[in-house]
Amino acid sequence: MVKTYLKVSTHPLKAYIERLKTGDALLPDTKDNLIEVVGILKSYGIVLEAYYQNLIYIAEHQFLVLFPFFKYFNGEVSLKKLLRHWWHDRINFEYAEYCMKTMLWHGGGGLETYLDSPEFTDAAQKAIQTKIKNNWLMQGLHRVFPEFLPEQIRQQAYYSTLGQFWQVMSEIFLTLSDYYDHGKIQSIPQVVEHIQMGLVAAANQPITYAVTIEGEVYEIIPESVGLTFLPDAGVPYVESIFFRGTPFFGTTSYNAQAYQISPDQSRFNYGALYADPLPVGGGGIPPTLLMQDMRHFLPEYLRDIYCHKLRGEDDLLVKICQSFQKSMFCVTTAVIRGLAPYPLDTADLDQQRANQSYLENWMDRFLDSALHDVQA
Repeated sequence: MVKTYLKVSTHPLKAYIERLKTGDALLPDTKDNLIEVVGILKSYGIVLEAYYQNLIYIAEHQFLVLFPFFKYFNGEVSLKKLLRHWWHDRINFEYAEYCMKTMLWHGGGGLETYLDSPEFTDAAQKAIQTKIKNNWLMQGLHRVFPEFLPEQIRQQAYYSTLGQFWQVMSEIFLTLSDYYDHGKIQSIPQVVEHIQMGLVAAANQPITYAVTIEGEVYEIIPESVGLTFLPDAGVPYVESIFFRGTPFFGTTSYNAQAYQISPDQSRFNYGALYADPLPVGGGGIPPTLLMQDMRHFLPEYLRDIYCHKLRGEDDLLVKICQSFQKSMFCVTTAVIRGLAPYPLDTADLDQQRANQSYLENWMDRFLDSALHDVQA
């Protein structure tokens, strides 16, 4: 009997493949990395809680409101809140909308397929007719531009979907912080395992969306469509926000003759895993809004680490971005492990080959990422 062996990988990132097979993460397991990742994910979890609540509020209570002046107020409008809003003493909900629009633009998953289906068109038209039946201006708009209002509903479906996704992720990150505080999380692989278990537990959670108009419930995304958390919200989110992203104004030329932006969206590499932390803080850089939000909720142990580093708090947003990028490589590790065709420590040769091909495809996308930068 002739024995066969798994072919030795020649991939330039083969060291990371072996690291994943042995149960390690893409981020090195060090004490400093652990503190940074857990601390920044605690802050991120608090911010995500505010983001998802507002996204779901907009989807359910600002349905086909063309000029939603108070959409960031979650239905609680007061002079004090308005003054804080004008003074910008608030959560930057604009970043949540930026992520939503990035997901809408890149698409992917069952949600995009459903939103292009006749079933969605029928559901949207029923809601539209009830919403505008007493509004002659909206009726005229709908007759002249019949695709305008359905497109608004498609966008609001993404508001709801991203809100439901972040609701789960917020709970995962805040629970992670609690476990760390009680000594139950003591390594980066344990961080990854915690996130992976959370993703697996929510994998088949239904993604639905309904609005109430004049006391009647209209199902825009009914449960019968079969959309679920991981394949239809999680994977498109990772693809759109971690990998592809969008070119930032002021850092990349949108001039077609400059050839700085690929015409192929699938080749975009402007996501969180490719980001250069240094431009954070510059005008027109959307992640700056997220870093500004997270700085308000940093645990003291993480803020102390930042203060004792070079420049102290003078470059706090850059430090936050660096920690956040490290944490996103941990989340990505959890996604890779969770979506693997077979257990990464399998002894079966055919399964090893399938896993090898799977991991090499992932590593191809990390070639130009910040993976090497977070190793230091």
